[in-house]
Amino acid sequence: MIRQRLLQWQWSDYAAKHQSRLNLLLHLVTVPLFQLGTLILLCALPTASGASAAVGVICMVGALAAQGRGHKLERETPAPFAGAGDFVSRFVAEQWVTFPRFVLSGGWYRNLRGGGGP
Repeated sequence: MIRQRLLQWQWSDYAAKHQSRLNLLLHLVTVPLFQLGTLILLCALPTASGASAAVGVICMVGALAAQGRGHKLERETPAPFAGAGDFVSRFVAEQWVTFPRFVLSGGWYRNLRGGGGP
């Protein structure tokens, strides 16, 4: 299942679910890591480079694992995933749209300055 109006839904409470300073700092490192991994994987596919594809997947999985730990530090945790499609669409949307928007809008900095938790 892929949520309708995913980006609007994700943005509606994104700031509330990203209050922990440690989680915010983790996202600042892991979102670009995920993006880099995605680009490496996409570049590896046409050339059938197994080594490059593996590096891309490792970057993406590492980012996913670190963010999962970071989200456990939050008082408000994200809604549970409703299946594989929901997981993939929400995670990709967060990495490529929602978190960059959060940074560019100043929300990341505001939460870092006033965020609660570890």
